[in-house]
Amino acid sequence: MVPESKKIKVLFICVHNSGRSQMAEEYLKRIGGETFEVESAGLEPTVVNPFVVQVMKEDGFDLSEKGTQAAWNLFRDGRFFNYVIAVCDRNHEKECPIFPKPFTQLNWPFPDPDSFSGTESEKLEQMRTLRDSIKKKIEQFVEEYS
Repeated sequence: MVPESKKIKVLFICVHNSGRSQMAEEYLKRIGGETFEVESAGLEPTVVNPFVVQVMKEDGFDLSEKGTQAAWNLFRDGRFFNYVIAVCDRNHEKECPIFPKPFTQLNWPFPDPDSFSGTESEKLEQMRTLRDSIKKKIEQFVEEYS
């Protein structure tokens, strides 16, 4: 078991904490195990996207009761992280809060699920592609940083 003081603290940030950051949080918890302490937050938190809930369930995650939280609340609480990873598209990166240093800021610009279009089936397929891209990026992160 990894002592709390030795865990790598990671925060994933996106716009609404409804999709990309939620998926990244869950994958890092699973893939990174006890090495990491992981949270996600949004600039303007809403609710977890139902398509996210559905595609994550396909991979063994139950996000049906998962809530969202505001990144600014974590900042105001004086929370410290080793890594703050913005999974926003480039248009929203500049809005991400600056957390107390020292930490490493990483930017992984994944597409916003709110921008997905087409039929329900087409949106689900776009969400699966996003999910798989995030999972792959998390696997690379764990390999590199743990």
